[in-house]
Amino acid sequence: MIDLHMHTFFSDGELIPSELARRAKDLGYRAIAFTDHADFSNIKFIVESLKSVVGGLEEYYGLYVFAGVEITHVPPELIKEAVTLSRSVGAEVVVVHGESPVEPVKEGTNRAAILAGCDILAHPGLIDKEDAELASKNGVFLEISARSGHSFTNGHVFRMAKSANAPFMLNTDTHSPHNLITKRFAKVVLKGSGMQDSDVEMAFRNAEAMLERLLKRRRDEKVY
Repeated sequence: MIDLHMHTFFSDGELIPSELARRAKDLGYRAIAFTDHADFSNIKFIVESLKSVVGGLEEYYGLYVFAGVEITHVPPELIKEAVTLSRSVGAEVVVVHGESPVEPVKEGTNRAAILAGCDILAHPGLIDKEDAELASKNGVFLEISARSGHSFTNGHVFRMAKSANAPFMLNTDTHSPHNLITKRFAKVVLKGSGMQDSDVEMAFRNAEAMLERLLKRRRDEKVY
């Protein structure tokens, strides 16, 4: 399992990074990202706090761990600035909180996130075809969410991603220990979004491709 959208107690998650990493490892995860909710008030604090533990967790728990943020409810006009700031302070994964059907995310957030070049657009709700095509062009991954509520539009997100040839991957958006899932259950979520077996395998291959992207960045920047 590769899961690049998780929250610790640095935002609204229940667990400290060490426990979340250990629980993920115990369930067979091989790569995770801590992506706590962030805006301009806490981006630097979150990234610096997470980066202080990532190296040790990788060494002693034997899985890849990335420090990142989920830019959340930032006005669309400021998302590019937030993405740039996140990367400048060392965020390895930049997720943007998309237009979920269960939160009042401002319209235009999906497009602003894609144009800003985030890594993953989380739970993008009823994303339209044009924005999915932009995601394909810009290499932004569209998230299929295992989280209740956000997952209501998974089927639509998958259809838009497939029709636009945009990359898609499954993340859990973990906030609590019980949000972590096994690979077997991941397949249930993916099939529940309307995927055939070949699409499920594509989702896993896409996750591997994103992991390789992140590891290449590390090599290029000589991190850890």
